[in-house]
Amino acid sequence: MGYWFLCGKGKVFGFSCGLRRGFNYQQSFSLVNVKLKWVKDKALDAVIAGERDLRAACNLVSILSSAPDFCLPIYHLSRHRGQLGLPHDLKLSTFIRRYPTIFHESYVFDSAGTLVPCFELTLEALNLYHEELGVIRDNMIDLIDRLCKLLMLTKDRILPLQTIDQLKWDLGLPYFYIDNLIPNYADLFSLFRLPDDRIGLKLLSWDDTLAVSQLKKNVAQQTEEDLKNNCLAFPIGFTRGFGLKRKCMGWLKEWQKLPYTSPYADSFHLDPRTDVSEKRIVGVFHELFHLTILKKTERKNVSNLRKPLSLPQKFTKVFERHPGIFYISKMSDTQTVVLREAYDCQRIVQRHPLVDIRERFASMMRKGFRDRSRGLYKKTAYIGHKDPLKIVQGHKGGGNGLDSEVDSDDDLFSEYNSDESIHCPS
Repeated sequence: MGYWFLCGKGKVFGFSCGLRRGFNYQQSFSLVNVKLKWVKDKALDAVIAGERDLRAACNLVSILSSAPDFCLPIYHLSRHRGQLGLPHDLKLSTFIRRYPTIFHESYVFDSAGTLVPCFELTLEALNLYHEELGVIRDNMIDLIDRLCKLLMLTKDRILPLQTIDQLKWDLGLPYFYIDNLIPNYADLFSLFRLPDDRIGLKLLSWDDTLAVSQLKKNVAQQTEEDLKNNCLAFPIGFTRGFGLKRKCMGWLKEWQKLPYTSPYADSFHLDPRTDVSEKRIVGVFHELFHLTILKKTERKNVSNLRKPLSLPQKFTKVFERHPGIFYISKMSDTQTVVLREAYDCQRIVQRHPLVDIRERFASMMRKGFRDRSRGLYKKTAYIGHKDPLKIVQGHKGGGNGLDSEVDSDDDLFSEYNSDESIHCPS
């Protein structure tokens, strides 16, 4: 993978050569294509591995938890597929069946005599979800502050719901935050119809106490002179084997000494063609990633933020131009940007309580996948006492013991592997 780096008029200086003495940073720059190798970071890739499936499973848990009896037919779950982030060629029912420790499958006959697959939460998954709700309640102030700061990063303190939806998993927002969270804070947030007819969320008032970036909070990492001149430096780290040349390190040292513009401050006075503006863009994403639970997000999730954050065209190129600050992982057929300073190898430095809940869900998923591969979840059928039309398949992890299990001699559903319903002739 090639990286794009900055150059001054007449000479390349970025990561390709040294800094020109006396260079005026307010001069314009152009972009040159400098081929540098992309160095894989196995530790950070391990953080991303399995994230896609975990996010989809946890979102399905939230959807099922809001349903009567925590059970929904597959066609209802399919309505949410767009927010699950699963590959287009993967059937939703196939994905759900991979994790029997979380999802329990059953079937019902509808009014037309069609057999429809349904999925519900196991008792273990439901209990863990209730623990997650408790963690969210205990950290509600922090969660609301994160949402406020996200909106304060924008020029009008407003974002389309579609854009927030792309970030809600990373921010730690509940799946149904619009219905279950926003109405409780009518003094802070309001829904607005945008000029393009979309619905947006607006922060009603500015809070100066929140308008302090994480970089400014970390004063211990800055020298007294840098603080006095507002030339704050970003924490830098490279993957082993990156091989940064000495002259490139000299440029980086000088770039760090440029004036720092707070992501919450007005930036209209900055020339977008300058290095100072570039440092402001880096600062915006440095702050944005600090608002997320795991200090990362998929690159596509920020693609709609150019106008709200007052960013220039191709603004995401800063992720490639500053590999010592950001790492781009290519795991799971997507690009995920990680803030390097947030991790010590695979361990996140500042651990949010929601991380523990998600790791326990991931552990349940791994166990269910292994057990299913070993044949521990065999397909048997039994009739539920609550609903005589409901035919339940498999065994419930942590079931309540109210249903009696009956072996099926002909393994009625052994060949069933589709999101579609089955018509049973009379």
